[in-house]
Formats: sequence, C-alpha cells, structure tokens
Amino acid sequence: MKRDRWPGVFAIVVGAGMVAQWTVSLLAGGVPEVETRPVALGFHLAAEGLTAALLVAAGVALLLRRRWARWAYAVATGMLLYTAIVSPGYFVQEGQPIFLLLFAVILAFAVMTLVVVVRGGAE
Repeated sequence: MKRDRWPGVFAIVVGAGMVAQWTVSLLAGGVPEVETRPVALGFHLAAEGLTAALLVAAGVALLLRRRWARWAYAVATGMLLYTAIVSPGYFVQEGQPIFLLLFAVILAFAVMTLVVVVRGGAE
C-alpha cells in the first residue's frame, strides 16, 4: 500500500474498531458502569462515538482526496490521542495491562500518520 494511503486506512480501521469494541463490550455485559455510573458512561460513549465517526469520515475523505480531509484528520487524531492516553488507565486498573501495548501501538501510529498528513503526504 502506498505511504499516502496509510493514514486513511488507519483512521477507518481504528474508528470502526472503536465502534466494534464498544458494541461487543456492551452487548456482552462487560461494562459495569452501565449500572454504577450511567451518566458518566453516557458522556464517555458520546466522546468515543464522535471520535470514531470523525476518524472514519476523515479516513474516507483522505482516501477520496477531499479538500477538508487534512483538517478533519488532524481533529480526529487529536481526539484519538486523548483517548489513547486516558483509556489504558481503566484497563490497567481492571488487571488487564496488555491493553497498554494496544494503546501504545495506536498512539505511535496516530502520531506517525498525523505527521504524514500534516506534511502533505496524504493529499
């Protein structure tokens, strides 16, 4: 795959993965906050949902070479950077430190692809 296509593909895969992860977790009953902290969870899901949606939209826009794609990608990646830094704490506290590796990989790819997009390599 060409270097300039990676940011778009990355954004779509991560955005879709976020939706899939939350859907599976919620349907499997793996989110105790549904009962213990429903309001906080609702706001968290809204933020994650917006991040996922914007990642997918920006990824598609990059692949279609839309003029607004770089701006959207920068915003979506900023949102992703926040969640990739904050989210591992929950999993570590729940005794699942392997998620540190997953989020570290996401964080690294997010930064690398953002550099490519900002420098104009994904136009």
